[in-house]
Amino acid sequence: MSATSRGWRRRVPGELTEPVAAVTVRAPGKVNLALAVGRLRADGYHEVVSVLHAVSLSDEVVAEPGPGVSVSVAGEGADAVPTGRDNLAARAAYALARFLRREPAVHLTLRKAIPVAGGMAGGSADAAAALLACSVLWDSRLSREHLLELAAGLGSDVPFGVLGGTAVATGRGARLAPALSRGTFHWVLALAAGGLSTPAVYGQLDRLRGGSDVPAPRVPPALMAALRSGDAAALGIALGNDLQEAALALRPALRLTLEAGADAGALAGVVAGSGPTCAFLARDERHATDVAARLSAAGVCRTLRRAYGPVSGARVVNGPA
Repeated sequence: MSATSRGWRRRVPGELTEPVAAVTVRAPGKVNLALAVGRLRADGYHEVVSVLHAVSLSDEVVAEPGPGVSVSVAGEGADAVPTGRDNLAARAAYALARFLRREPAVHLTLRKAIPVAGGMAGGSADAAAALLACSVLWDSRLSREHLLELAAGLGSDVPFGVLGGTAVATGRGARLAPALSRGTFHWVLALAAGGLSTPAVYGQLDRLRGGSDVPAPRVPPALMAALRSGDAAALGIALGNDLQEAALALRPALRLTLEAGADAGALAGVVAGSGPTCAFLARDERHATDVAARLSAAGVCRTLRRAYGPVSGARVVNGPA
């Protein structure tokens, strides 16, 4: 085990190691392969069944000892990220400190690559990364199960940031069951200018439905079969997102992005979560490069990223293992 914290860590009882200066944790963004939205519940949330897929577009959170909890942000969309107590990574640090009954004392540096308010759960990824980074920095030795419990209290997508891989989410989206997925899937992610508010998109969905009866959400069997077989073409046919029409109603230009992805030869395209990022599925890495080049030439998005999945959830990349 490598070691590095201010405050002492122990490998075995009685054996002290050198102090830790910082812990860096990487956590992935996600693409909703399926997002089925049911009725609005009495608690103000919708019943949701979703298949979440962690991709290699990731944020990093660096945790260092400091007075109180403070946050700084660099990278993609940094100016749009709050740095006060309402920052989700800061909330994660406070929640963990309360659980451990210790003083919250950490500076968090968020290195953003996941688009802000882009439908890929970047804030949730940061919270998951902060939970793990602070847990290691503070030598809490919490199990992943404890981290998942704390994550569930922070937001619907935060537990998936801890878990990663491919998983079926139910209820508000925080109850997770790992899904069998074979092979690697390649994606081209079209990042839009500006973000979309998730509550606004859900509100638009309710308006579009106009009070009509909504069937109970379910996972498409064809999608699960495609994941089990690793068949990218079959997965493309099965992709779906109940929030897509609501996102398109609020941001009509996204239709042009989806059409351009189809023209570029993508197997399929879908609005990622509540948008406005659009995710395009490719046959393989070479095909993803070709799709990205054609989409870039079409000029229908702010920038493009290539990614693959599934990848693991929050993991330490620098600091104690």
